[in-house]
Amino acid sequence: MKHFRFVFVAVIAALIVTLGGTATSVRAQSRPFSSGFQVQNLSTSEASAEIVFYNENGNQGASVQATIPASGSTTYAILPDSVPAGFNGSAVISSNQKVAAIVNLVSPDISLSFGGEAYIGFESGSRNVSLPLLFKNFSGFNTFFNVQNVGSTTANVTVTYRGQGITGTVQETATIPPNAARRFDQNANTQIPSNFFGSATITSDQDIVAAVVQVGPTTVLAYNGFTEASTEPYFPLINANNSGFITGISLQNAGTTDTEVTVSYSPTPGITGNSPACTETKTIPGNGGSAIFAVDAFRISQPGENCADGGLFVGSARVTTNSANQPLVAVVNQLNNTTNKAGAYSSFNVTGATDTVVFPLIQDRVAGFFTGISIVNVGNTATTITCTYSPGGTTQVSTTIQPGGTFTPVQLNQISNSFNGSGVCRSNPASNIIGIANQVRTTGTVDTFFVYEGLNN
Repeated sequence: MKHFRFVFVAVIAALIVTLGGTATSVRAQSRPFSSGFQVQNLSTSEASAEIVFYNENGNQGASVQATIPASGSTTYAILPDSVPAGFNGSAVISSNQKVAAIVNLVSPDISLSFGGEAYIGFESGSRNVSLPLLFKNFSGFNTFFNVQNVGSTTANVTVTYRGQGITGTVQETATIPPNAARRFDQNANTQIPSNFFGSATITSDQDIVAAVVQVGPTTVLAYNGFTEASTEPYFPLINANNSGFITGISLQNAGTTDTEVTVSYSPTPGITGNSPACTETKTIPGNGGSAIFAVDAFRISQPGENCADGGLFVGSARVTTNSANQPLVAVVNQLNNTTNKAGAYSSFNVTGATDTVVFPLIQDRVAGFFTGISIVNVGNTATTITCTYSPGGTTQVSTTIQPGGTFTPVQLNQISNSFNGSGVCRSNPASNIIGIANQVRTTGTVDTFFVYEGLNN
């Protein structure tokens, strides 16, 4: 019987954003975090799974058996009693069926007094990981990231930082036992200067994965470290001047040569007042250098861009020119400064796109939360996209989506009150698609906004 393995970089204490309960917590950069996760069964057969938690020393903290319904999902709102109070570590899921999972990081009492964010689990790792966006005391933002060893022996890990305030590079090393995770806190690293804004690359002699948390004065954002790059990454959702939301793209050059990059912005059809298509071009230094796109392109006139200043923009984007054909990765930050809501997602390598995208967490009116999906047709065929939500089998169907077009279904008032499940979106006729999910509670002025990438299956 084949077993599928899924890993979480950091499972910290105990609960998911939308469900009740109590939990212990740990502190990172003077803020307590808790976490919970939802596991989706991608097969039509019931899944038998084992979830094993590991502390920072690589010792097994607890083991939990789970049964996940066919094409369904299981929510872990509070970790089992066997997981020690104050747990700070990682987890591995092994299953006889293919699964996917999402992790939510929140304040431990669900008050969301400082915000929350989501990221997806990993199927596998790499010996080279890229982190496009890191901070130390930059406009009130700091970052930390956890690196998990998914290899079979102790990993010797080197982190190399580049960016504002650093002459050359700064390096940090660690040894990490198998299955364990080690935290790297930029605010605590005395070699990194204050007001640091930059990126990092991680190398290891074992396969590793990583997840980054961005902590601001009133918001929290998270993204997965990149285990592979693309010469033409895609970005399924870009906002500018949209009900207070703006978007910034931090593009990192994972190659060795400087390259001139053009990002092309494509508006979603049918939105009144939407700005026309436009482009933005910048040079990105090699060896881990980075550059910021989108955030200023729709705000002020700059050399190398022709976007509408101050105009509404809702759409998608992609890299259309990469002069030196270098491998690129990017993190996309979505931010609303008025309501203190923020979320991040990772760019997509379309070589991994398929005709099916799965979303482990879909919601409709759960404690005020609901989800919305943005799906881009990155194939060459016009298609209709059907999203089916479990349990229950409710569907949402697009009109014909042309290549490069988007489908943006919102689940609010579309499934059922208090719906907490998962979703699968398929194209017909088959065309490659990618997508992200936004999970949000729009009321209030705390960061009740979570973003994660859909998984191609």
